[in-house]
Amino acid sequence: MTTVENRSELRELAGRRALVTGGTRGIGAGVVRRLLDAGAQVLTTARSASSPAPEGAAFVAADVQTSAGAEAVAAAVQEELGGVDVLVHNAGGAQGYKSGLAIPDEVWQHTLDLNFLAAVRLNALLAPGMRDRGAGAIVHVSTAALFPPSPPFLHYQAAKVALEAYSHGLAAELAPFGVRVNVVAPGRTATPGGEATREHWASLNLTGGIEAVATPPLGREGRPEDIADAVAFLVSDRASWITGQCLGVDGGEFPRG
Repeated sequence: MTTVENRSELRELAGRRALVTGGTRGIGAGVVRRLLDAGAQVLTTARSASSPAPEGAAFVAADVQTSAGAEAVAAAVQEELGGVDVLVHNAGGAQGYKSGLAIPDEVWQHTLDLNFLAAVRLNALLAPGMRDRGAGAIVHVSTAALFPPSPPFLHYQAAKVALEAYSHGLAAELAPFGVRVNVVAPGRTATPGGEATREHWASLNLTGGIEAVATPPLGREGRPEDIADAVAFLVSDRASWITGQCLGVDGGEFPRG
């Protein structure tokens, strides 16, 4: 019997071309490294080059929450990769407010652009190529913390609910063409961005809504590698019979019914 000593030696994504948005730190960087280890060519994005992309990945500076930024990324995909087989929408985030009614209109729009419409715009530009080739995998990164509703984060939760509903619809549209669409919903993950969000949440001194437990049921915070493994599985041929699904990766903290 043959034993695989190192999973990176599987190279199960060799020959695949992948785009990962928001891939210079945290979960996104973990996803980039995991896809590179599996043999994929990877292009990643961020609004600036302030944090370097993981070694081996191509990089384009672009603001994916704008139409112009999405178009710049799509052009870079064609120039650097000649097309895309794997598309991971990871860029996202939001700050909390004292209440849902205190969230300004411009913040609502910014949050929807970053967490929802960025994926819609990039998919519109890049998914037709997957459809025409008859193969591809798309993963949208949502959040496990959708329920219970939390007024200070209604803008973020609403954007991610929209992203998940959109994902189900897009999965149904693209399935006949061999393109799969799934969602990964991370829970509490040890990243700089996650820590900053939790510190900001604590500073608001609010009650109700999302109440953080001391430790997720599995006994630790998540690591970027935990989320990256889930993404790598969903874009691989091991998940060839999976589409339209949401995979929670949260240590059991936010069970869904």
